[in-house]
This record gives sequence, C-alpha cells and structure tokens, in this order.
Amino acid sequence: MGTKKGLSPIHVLIGWLSKNSKKVNILLVTLLALFAFVALKFIVKDTHSFFLASEAIHIAGTLILFYKLFTHKTCSGVSLKTQELMASFLVVRLCSSVVLTEANIHTALDLTSLLSVLLVIWMIRFKLKSSYIKELDTIKLRYVIVPCAVLAIVVHPSTVHYPIFGFLWSYSVYLEAISVLPQLRYMQNAKMIEPMTGKYVFALGLSKLLGLANWIIQIYESGGGYFFLNGGGNMWYLIGFIAEMVQSFILADFCYYYIKSFMQGQLLKKMPV
Repeated sequence: MGTKKGLSPIHVLIGWLSKNSKKVNILLVTLLALFAFVALKFIVKDTHSFFLASEAIHIAGTLILFYKLFTHKTCSGVSLKTQELMASFLVVRLCSSVVLTEANIHTALDLTSLLSVLLVIWMIRFKLKSSYIKELDTIKLRYVIVPCAVLAIVVHPSTVHYPIFGFLWSYSVYLEAISVLPQLRYMQNAKMIEPMTGKYVFALGLSKLLGLANWIIQIYESGGGYFFLNGGGNMWYLIGFIAEMVQSFILADFCYYYIKSFMQGQLLKKMPV
C-alpha cells in the first residue's frame, strides 16, 4: 500500500526505529553504516580514500571546535579532560612511532593533531577558563589512564630491539579508544548539548566509523594478513583494530541520536539516557 498519506519515507523509517529498543537501533544503524562504507569499496578503487576521508572529517571537526573557541569566545560544553587525554596518547604515539617506524603521513597527521589539541587546551586553561565548568568534567583521569597502562603491560606487541616502545604504542592505542569518555560524561552532566560541540563530537564519531570501514576493507583484501604486516606474528594491527572498534561503538550511541534528531529537523539538545 506504500507509506501512509502525508508521511515521508524518512518519517516512516523513524517511526519503525522508535518501536525497537535503543540497543537494537544503534546496532542496526552502525551495521548499516559499515555496510554502506564497505559497499563503496566496489565503487572507490583506491581504498586509501577511506583513510583520507576519515582524516578530512576529523580535521573538519577540529575546525568546528576552533570556530567555537575563537569566534564565540567560549569553551562551554567542551571537556578539558578529553583534550588532555588526546594530547597524552598523541605524544606517546609520536615518540614510539619515530623509533619503531619511518616517518610518514600518519606521523605528520599526528603531529598536526597534537599541535591543534595543545592549542585547544591552552585556550581552555588560559583564554576562556571563565566559561569552562570544571564541576561537569567529572571523570577522574586516573580511572582511565591506569587501566590502559595495565592493559598495555599485559597485551602489547613484542619488539626485539625496543620493547618499551611496544608497550608505549599499545598504551597510546588503548588511551585513544576511550579518550572521548570524559566528553560524553560532560554532556550528560550538563544535561544539554551545545550545538557546536555536538557537531564536533559527531565529526569524531563519523571519522572513527570511516576508519573502522577502512580497517575492515584492508583485512578483507589481505585475507587477514593485514594483522601481520610487521611479520613475526606480533599482530600489531589486531590491537589497533580492536581499539578502533571500541572507540567506534562508544561514539555510535551519540551518532545514532544525532542523526535521528537531524532527520527529524531538530538538533540533539541533550544526551540520551
């Protein structure tokens, strides 16, 4: 019979989704997004484009944050602790990558990201500190840093010549995976989402989803051999893949509600319970 009179397909889809549980909807949307990205593999011949698209969206999110800080002159809604965690894993990863791998585009992007994050931290701490609400940024960093360090000691790639850097690299990967948690908790505590901050976090989530799609394509094309690119059975990339999955699914909840609100012609104004 088609859709009901006066209802667009989008409204019908939203109505159907509203009948499912939140967890089911998040899983469905995440799987659909991954399927769409992977399907693009057959259209886009250069799969490196997914990595470039992921980085481009991440940069766009950073520019949105800069626009908020420098134009609106406020850091309301932005978690300082998330920015500090980002700076921490970037410093550690840069130190380990310089020793373990040759400098490449990843190193250059990490350095650019680190400088951007340090600028954001400086703005929050010194230029816009009056608009930063410390009481809402409640996650204690030791509850994030210590478990990541312990996990890195237990599970890390073995490197014959530089064993300490295998630990540091793993630590940076684990820390990156959960670095966004303080930002999500901040928005929950604030009981509202500042529009520019919401766009920034959504950009982070979309970037990670594209990054995860790139991982899946590389694994598929190599028949699983992508995990062993460094040889010796170290499985360096398996750790990175798992961390990418964790971070993607941490942000999936936010991205789902952000897209749902956008489809309804609204802005996501508060974190879902």
